[in-house]
Formats: sequence, structure tokens, C-alpha cells
Amino acid sequence: MSCKTIWIVCQYAGSKYHGMGFRQYYLGREYVKNGYETYIMSGSFSHQFIKLPQVNRLCTHETIDGINYIWVKIPRYKKSKSLGRALSMIIFLHRLLRMGHKSLRKPDVILVSSPSPLPILIASRWAKKYNAELIFEVRDIWPLTLIELGSFSRYNPLIMCMQFCEKHAYKKADFVVSVLPKAKEHMMSKGMREDKFHYIPNGISLDETEETEPLDKEILHKIPKQKFIVGYTGTLGIANALEYFIEAARILKDCRDILFVLVGDGGEKERLVNIALSLDNVLFLDAVTKSQIPNILKQFDVCFISLKKESLFRFGISPNKLFDYMLAGKPVLFAVESGNDPVREANCGISVEAENARAIVDAVLKFFSMSKKERDILGNNGKRYMIKSHTYEILSKKYIELFEKA
Repeated sequence: MSCKTIWIVCQYAGSKYHGMGFRQYYLGREYVKNGYETYIMSGSFSHQFIKLPQVNRLCTHETIDGINYIWVKIPRYKKSKSLGRALSMIIFLHRLLRMGHKSLRKPDVILVSSPSPLPILIASRWAKKYNAELIFEVRDIWPLTLIELGSFSRYNPLIMCMQFCEKHAYKKADFVVSVLPKAKEHMMSKGMREDKFHYIPNGISLDETEETEPLDKEILHKIPKQKFIVGYTGTLGIANALEYFIEAARILKDCRDILFVLVGDGGEKERLVNIALSLDNVLFLDAVTKSQIPNILKQFDVCFISLKKESLFRFGISPNKLFDYMLAGKPVLFAVESGNDPVREANCGISVEAENARAIVDAVLKFFSMSKKERDILGNNGKRYMIKSHTYEILSKKYIELFEKA
């Protein structure tokens, strides 16, 4: 295998030191291990970062675990759904266009990762200039996500611009990769050739099970040891449909042995806390760092994940929190309706109808009635499934197969 250079363009690429998103960082580490010179071009601000990179010019270079990061300076915005965020996408695009390339090795592969498809306009020009392979990676189908979940009009100027970029990407890219297993049909309807599509899901980092950070004593003190704990970690947002989780707790309020725990922050947290004010069997905890996630999951007997009923999920899902749950060897209560069901595929828990508190209650009671051995069998099924097919080492090899076709 010859040494090749990869340019990854993803405005929301973070690292384990900065915060979400993590996919490009973990894959990038694997590319470096395999001898690839790897560059990640990301924005200097994201609403999901817990620590911002230090930037002192329009483009600041930093080496992180062998990966060459180029932080493109963009303005901060207050909310994920805001004019400020839209403006940051346009500024990111403009500054990519102005960015000098003399200090960078010539790319053999250029990968553009969504959600925003705007950078494909510049990346396709770079690919032509450098005779590089072009890959378009779709994690969220924009602008369809904004239309179906965000209630944006199809005739919104930004949406129309994104629709143009999306079609351009499917036409110009040599390969289209998605974390969504059922997305191919939508992409073909926008002009993609069927043979371009490749499914490469989100993944897990095995070394993080060893490189964990202990929980604060204050958090540990709040979690009772004698209770049966059904826990959720992650964003407390509208899409997560956690009001049904709390409603299930309300139905089970007289079952003193069962505690419902929510770990995280988000736009819905205040509302959810107010809904649960009268409930003694619901506990809210602040967000923990990614390296603390394995230790918080150890406190749970069952891990919970839910999403709203949305037609968008017909393309499938690939949520990182679910994979964290499965890697931790915990049984999963999956209250999601989507084009795929990883919990059923792995036989690692119980799948129920989305937005159905009574179905959640029935599943919780079923888990509660199981022996610990029975729950452990389910949890271990999920862990084996993850290790067999979803480690970043395995997923990176699928990408490298595409890179070697360049």
C-alpha cells in the first residue's frame, strides 16, 4: 500500500479532547496508523464542543494524535437552530475557498462529511485540480432533515442552495458513504448512481473502555446502589422524545425499587425537569465527559434510547449512544421506529413502539423480572456484536478499500 494523503472536510469534526463529533477523529487515528497523511478541516466553533480549539488566525494548524487539524475560524452562535449557525456555514465555506494549500500535502482523497453539503462545491473543484478521489459522507440527510424535522420550507433560499449542493455531491462524488443503511433509495432519487453507495455505520473505540475517567464523587453519591436503574445518557432534545420516558416513570411511581435516570443537557432539559417535579423515581444528572460515559453506564441495569416518530428515520439510524450502551455490555430498551433495528439484530434488549409510555413500562417490568444472568446474556450479545462489526479499526478498513481505488 502506497502512502496517500486524505483531506477530510467536516465543519463539525471534533476530537475526544474537544467534544462531538468524534467520527472523523477516531477514523483519522486509524488512517494515520495505516500510513495515511490525514488532514481534518473543521470549524473553530460547534454547539457540541465542550472545549474550543485555540485559534489565532483564519486557519490555525494543530496536530492531534497524529492528525493534522486545520481549524477554520468561524463565529460563535447561540443555538443549533439559528441564523447564526447558518451564517457560520457560509463563512466556513468562504474561508475554505481562501485557504492556502502550499503547506499541505497534495491530496489523493478528499472526503466531505455532512450534515452541511455546502463544502462539496469547493471540494469537487479541489478534486478536479489535484486529480483526487472525491467521497461524500452522509451522516444526516440535509436539507431533508431540516425540512422534515426543522419545519423549514423547501423554498427557503438556504434549503434550495443545499438541495443544489446535495445533487451536485451525488453527481460528482466517486463514492457516497452513509451511516444510514436505507438511504440509497433517497440518494438515487436525487441522481446518484446505485453503484456509488456504501454503508459504513458509526463505530466504537475499544481503547476508551480502558482509558476511562472516574465519575465525580458527587455524582456517585446521587445514584442509589439498591435501586434497579433504567438510565439514559446524551442530549435532552426534542428529537429524543424523553417525555414518554418520564411518563413511564409516572406510571411506575409506586414501584420504589425502580429509578429512572437521565444524564445530560439540552434544550428540553428544563421542560423535562418541570414535568418530573412531583416524581421521586426520576433523577437528573448533569452531562459527563465522553471518557466518563463507560463509568456512568456501569451504574445502570438497563440503558434506554428513544426517538420521536419521524418519517425521516425510515432511512435508518446509527446513534453513537446506542453503541456506547452495547459496548458497555448493558441490555437496551429501544423505543425507536426506524428502517433498521440494531437491538433486534444484535439480540441485546427489547424494542418497543416509539412514543408509547405504556410499552416502555411493560419493557421495564420485563427487564426487572429477569435474573441478572438473563440481562447479562443480552448485554454481552450487544458487546460481541459491536466488537465484531463496529470498531473503528474495522470501519476504517472499509474506507481504506475505497481510498485504494483512487
